Amino acid sequence: MKHAPALGWSDVADRDAILVRRCTSGDDDACATLVADHQRMVFQLALHLLGDYEDARDLSQDVFFQVFRMLGRFRCQSALRTWIYRIVINQARNRQRWWRRRHRSEQVSLDAHLEQHGDRALTDSGAGPDGLLRRKETASKVWHALDALPFDQRTAVVLREIDGLSYEEIAFSLGVAVGTVKSRLTRGREALRVRLREARAV
Repeated sequence: MKHAPALGWSDVADRDAILVRRCTSGDDDACATLVADHQRMVFQLALHLLGDYEDARDLSQDVFFQVFRMLGRFRCQSALRTWIYRIVINQARNRQRWWRRRHRSEQVSLDAHLEQHGDRALTDSGAGPDGLLRRKETASKVWHALDALPFDQRTAVVLREIDGLSYEEIAFSLGVAVGTVKSRLTRGREALRVRLREARAV
């Protein structure tokens, strides 16, 4: 079977530029394509950063509102996906600051989210009840440990370990140097190891 050739950076940049040009010219189909291509990524990142299903849905709507408002400023200095990552992170950071100013006692409720909505990854029909329970318990411990990290460390870990971004893409998304990204990842991973070790000891 013959596979289609992989897209290179220039192909992605060209595709992004064409899509953005169509969106900014008022092409509704192009706008729908942009949302369809990125909505899952936006929601998942928002959920990982905020830990609340409803907040993630609200933030996703705010992100696309911001994307279309600012799309005319996109200059293809990064992939469109990376540019949108940056908007998600800024919106999530702003929302957390808003919470802090209002003394919200429970800023993130990942455990509550798991309890209320479950995890789609845990609904694999091929797993038995015991396996599902163990996976749910493990997922809960990981979420709890991730939730406890400072926002900047949690963001770096999510972008690298869950979304698979390169150091350079993370640096652009966070607006920091690559060295800062590596430093945050090192501290975040170490903090996660410590918290998970403590959780296993309980």
